[in-house]
Amino acid sequence: MNAVVPTPNRISEGTAVPSLPVVNKPSDIVAIATSTAPWNSAVQVATALAARWQSLLTGCFVDESLRMLRGSESEPSVLGLLLDTPVQDFEAADGFRAFARSRGVPHASWVVAHSGLARVLRELGAWHSLAVLERDVVDGEALTELLGEVLLTCRLPSLILPPDWNRDTPFQRVLVAWDGSTEAVRAIHAALPFLQGARRVVLLDGGRPHSPESECYLPHFEPFVYMARHGIEADPMCVGVPARTAGAALLKKAEQVGADLIVMGAFAHSRLREHTIGCATRYVLEHAQIPIFLQH
Repeated sequence: MNAVVPTPNRISEGTAVPSLPVVNKPSDIVAIATSTAPWNSAVQVATALAARWQSLLTGCFVDESLRMLRGSESEPSVLGLLLDTPVQDFEAADGFRAFARSRGVPHASWVVAHSGLARVLRELGAWHSLAVLERDVVDGEALTELLGEVLLTCRLPSLILPPDWNRDTPFQRVLVAWDGSTEAVRAIHAALPFLQGARRVVLLDGGRPHSPESECYLPHFEPFVYMARHGIEADPMCVGVPARTAGAALLKKAEQVGADLIVMGAFAHSRLREHTIGCATRYVLEHAQIPIFLQH
């Protein structure tokens, strides 16, 4: 039987190029705002991405005193009702829309939430494609607890920026962490717009976990083949280290290749109703000096 070959697109000089699937860019991006004069890094990066992809943009402000509220604590509280920031902050809203419009964003909206940040992101994750926030949006190790809860409950792809990130955001050299997990597969799929826009993509293969015999009959994901089908030619790189040092090894490889973005699956689990993330994810979150794209 003859194989069916896709009809190529024709360009000048009669050169044929293969048709590639259209990747859905993030249609709705949410930025967690922590300052307005000047706008914090998450707002600036999210605005640049929304302008590049012509995405809709939401700026969301959550007061610092409320961000770590969890569970029943995150219900609208007396403290929240007494905050100086009104629910309708017209000055900040107008400033945000003007800032976004001046940078080419087609539409921007502004919301002020009086609840815990995890609950806010879960709610926004229902109709947003990407969240952009900074690592120091909450204090210390609280971010890993916050992200564990968010990643488990809404699986919202998140771009996490290191503190005081003020570089341009072309994301031209991307390191993809691959370990054969479903989380890593989801991360590659969700990060396709970043990968297609990069000049170099390096796939760091950390080895695949042993699969039960029953899984041998399931569809198998090949990252190089999948990315090639989307026009992405990735360079292979292997690393063999124990799980306890995987995070440090990943950051070392990212530095060696000059990566300006890390794409990785975030392993998360629920233990006695506490949402936690894996040790490699935790290490990278706490020590990375470049942005991280996470997907559970």
